[in-house]
Amino acid sequence: MTTTAYQADQIKVLEGLEPVRKRPGMYIGSTDARGLHQLAKEILDNAVDEAIAGYGKSIQIFRQCTPASYQQLVPAENRPNLGDEEIIVVDNGRGIPVDKHSSGVSALEVVLTKLHAGGKFEETAYQASGGLHGVGSSAVNALSTLMQVVVKRDGKYHYLALSQGKILDHVRLISEQQLEQLFPIASQELIKHHQTGTLVSFVADKSIFSTTKFHSKTLVEIIKDRAYLMAKIYFKYQDTVANLNLHFYFENGIRSLVEHLNRSKKPLHEVFYLNREWQDEEAKKKIGVEVAIQYNDTYNEHLEAYANVIHTPDGGTHATGFRSALLRVIKDYADKNKLLKEKESFTSEDLREGLTGVVFVKMPANDLQFESQTKSKLNNAEAHSAVYQIFKDGFNDFLEENPKIGKIIVEKILLAARARLAARAAKDAVIRKGVLDGGSLPGKLADCQSRKPEECEIYIVEGDSAGGSAKQGRDRKFQAIFPLRGKILNTERARLNRIVDTEELKNLIIALGAGIGETFKKEKLRYHRIILMTDADVDGEHITTLGLTFFYRHLPEIIHGGFLYVAMPPLFKISSGKNEKYVYTEKERDQEMQKIKATNPNATINIQRYKGLGEMNAEQLWETTMNPSKRMLKRITLDDAEATDRTFSVLMGEEVTPRKKFIQTHAKLAKLDV
Repeated sequence: MTTTAYQADQIKVLEGLEPVRKRPGMYIGSTDARGLHQLAKEILDNAVDEAIAGYGKSIQIFRQCTPASYQQLVPAENRPNLGDEEIIVVDNGRGIPVDKHSSGVSALEVVLTKLHAGGKFEETAYQASGGLHGVGSSAVNALSTLMQVVVKRDGKYHYLALSQGKILDHVRLISEQQLEQLFPIASQELIKHHQTGTLVSFVADKSIFSTTKFHSKTLVEIIKDRAYLMAKIYFKYQDTVANLNLHFYFENGIRSLVEHLNRSKKPLHEVFYLNREWQDEEAKKKIGVEVAIQYNDTYNEHLEAYANVIHTPDGGTHATGFRSALLRVIKDYADKNKLLKEKESFTSEDLREGLTGVVFVKMPANDLQFESQTKSKLNNAEAHSAVYQIFKDGFNDFLEENPKIGKIIVEKILLAARARLAARAAKDAVIRKGVLDGGSLPGKLADCQSRKPEECEIYIVEGDSAGGSAKQGRDRKFQAIFPLRGKILNTERARLNRIVDTEELKNLIIALGAGIGETFKKEKLRYHRIILMTDADVDGEHITTLGLTFFYRHLPEIIHGGFLYVAMPPLFKISSGKNEKYVYTEKERDQEMQKIKATNPNATINIQRYKGLGEMNAEQLWETTMNPSKRMLKRITLDDAEATDRTFSVLMGEEVTPRKKFIQTHAKLAKLDV
C-alpha cells in the first residue's frame, strides 16, 4: 500500500480573486453560455440597483465585437484569452464612489478587486438590491480578460482598467475626448445627458468560458425582465452584432407583465395589483411587496417570483406566502358569501388553474438568503410573512369591493375542483394498471426486454404501417414501439379527466409508468428516451405537434428531465450506381448531387423522396432512423418557457384570431410538401 504525504506545503491559500478563477461555478453557476450571461446580469443589476434606490431613470446596454485596439490594453500573455464580444452597461445613477477608502486606495478599486466589498452591506446605501457589488462586479472582473470602468462625478471622468482580477490601470482622470476614443457610441449618453453615472465594460475570458459569444435573444429577455419590474425606468439595448436597437419602458411595471403573459389567453377579470410595505416590528426591517394577478380561461398556472431583481424560478418563501394567502382569502370569501354547495371544497391545486401572477419582494440585500449560489429559490422566512399579510389584506379588500370578480374566480376554482374529482378515479385506475403488474400490455405496445430505464427507449409512431416496420427493425433489447391509432386529442384546453378518458393517451400514460399530474414520479419512468417518430409530411408534423402539446401541458417533467425527443427520418435516398446515401434536408440533397456530378459528370442519379415511414422496410428504418450510431434525434428543451407557452396557446388554443394572424405573418416562410 502506498501513502501520499500530506504536508503543510500542500495547503493552498487563494488570495484576492483567485478563488473566483479557480472555482468560477461557485460564483456564477457554470462556465458555459449560461454563466457567460450571468456576467452581463451582474453588471446590469448594479445599474438596476441604483434605480431601485431612487437614483437614475435610464440604463443603456451595448453588445459589440471586441475592438481590435483592446489587444494593446492587456498584457501580451492575456491577449489569446480576449473574448469575442464586449458588453457595456451605462447608467445615470450616482456613480460608484471614487474617493479614497479607509484601506488607502480608491473605493472604486476596492469594489472591483475585493470579494464581499461594496455598498450593499449597509442599508443606508441600498434598501433593496439584486446582487452585491463586492461579489458581482469583482467576479466579473476576475473572469474577464479586460474590464473597464468610467465613473462620472462632479463633471469629471474617472477611469479604471482591470484584467483577470488584477489592476492594469489605477483610477485616474481622463478627458472627454479620451472617453469618446475608448467608447465612441456608449459614451455619448454619459457625456451629453448624464450629470453623474457609471459605464462598465467587460470582455469575458476565453480560458474560462466555453463560449464568449452572447445570444441577443437571451440578453433581450434579461433586459425586458428587468424593465417590467422597474416601472417607469427606460432601458435601451443596442446590439451591433445582431443589428438590433430596442427600447423598453413599462409605465405599469408588473401589471404590464401579467397582461403580456395573458395576451394570447382570455382574461376573466381586470388585473389585481398592489404595492405596499411590510414592517417587521421586532427586527425593525421593511420589506416591499408588489403583487399582480389575473385569472384566465386556461388550465395552467404561470407564476413568476422575484426577490429584488433576481428571478427565482423555483419560487421560495415569497411564493409560498402568496399561495397560502390566496387559499385563505378565497376560502373565507366563498364561505362568507355561501358560494359552496354542501360538502363542496377546493385545494391549493385548484387555485392554480388559469392563474397568472407576479410576486415581487424588495428587501435589504444583506438579508437575502437563497437555497444555492444560483439564487433560484428564496429562503427568507420574513418574506413569507410579508407577502402573506400584505396580499391577504389587499386581495380580501379587492374581492369585497368587486363581488362580480370574486364570484367569477370562485366559480373558476370550483370547476377545477370538480374536474379534479372526476379525474381521480380514472387516473387512479391508470396508475394502478401498471404495465409491469401483469396482464396485457396497454394499447399496441411492443415492449423491450430490458428493465433498466436508462437503457430503454420508446418510439411513439404514427399508425400500424410505421409501427410494423419499426417493430421488425428495432433492437428488441432496449427499443419499445407504441403505435398511435390516428391523431391524438389536442390537449391544449383539455383537463386531466378528459385525457385519462381518452384510450390512446391513457394507454400511453400506462406504458410510460410514471403517472401524471401530482402523482407523477420520475423514478418510475420506464424509458429515459421517449421518441416521437412520425412521417415527414404535414400530417406527421401535426401529430408531432399534438404529442408535444400533450407532454408540455400535462407531463412537463419529462421535458425538464431531458427525456423527450423527436426522430428525424431522412427525406431523400440518393442512389448512383451501387452507392446509396440518405440525406435529411433539401440542402444536403443538392450538396450530395454536386459531389456526384463533380466526380462523374455523366453519372445517373436516382432520388427517392420519403413521405412516410411506411415506405421504408424494416432494415432501412433501422439504418436511417433507429440505429443509435447513425440516427438523428432532436432533444426537446425549454429555452424560453414564456415563448413556448405563448406559442402553444396561439397555435393549439381555441382562439382563432391569434392563430390566423400567426399564419398570415409566417405563411411565406412555410415550405409544404403535401
